Formats: sequence, C-alpha cells, structure tokens
Amino acid sequence: MGAVIDHQVIKSIGSSGQISLGKEYAGRQVLVENPEPGVWLIRTATVVPDNEKWMHTPALKKDLTAALAWAQKTPAKVSDLSKLKMAKAHGTKRKA
Repeated sequence: MGAVIDHQVIKSIGSSGQISLGKEYAGRQVLVENPEPGVWLIRTATVVPDNEKWMHTPALKKDLTAALAWAQKTPAKVSDLSKLKMAKAHGTKRKA
C-alpha cells in the first residue's frame, strides 16, 4: 500500500451552509458521507445516469475494445456515394 498523506485545511461554513473546496473541484460531483455526527467524508465521484448504465457493461466493453482494435488496423477508404442505393423514405424494408 502507498504512503498516506495527511492534509488538513481549516474551512469555515458560510451563513448559507456551504463550504468551498476550491476551484479545482468546480463542477465535480462528490459523495458526502456522515459516518458519525460532526464527521464528514467527501470524495469525488463519477455518477452514471440510469439510462447510460448499459454502456458500462463488460459485454459492451469487450465489443468496443474489438471495434477500436479493428479501426486501428483497418485503413480508412473513400466511399463512392454514387454507388450506394438510396432507400425510399417510407415503406422500404431491408432483407434480413
């Protein structure tokens, strides 16, 4: 385990009940834990919205890793748009 660095700073709680942690944390989300009265543990956190949890699954990570590896080894090439078939705006179904 690495060395533990003890860094303490005295802050004052303003009349509105706020504490400034510094500009380096501006806009960040934090977890505030209250293990006992008068004790707060504040940790920076990354929050994933419920509708984006699917993007953080092991299966998707595997697929994304494979796609990125393919993209790195496969050179880009120009597409000839005139050779692409245009689908009708409504009612056209693709073959399965």
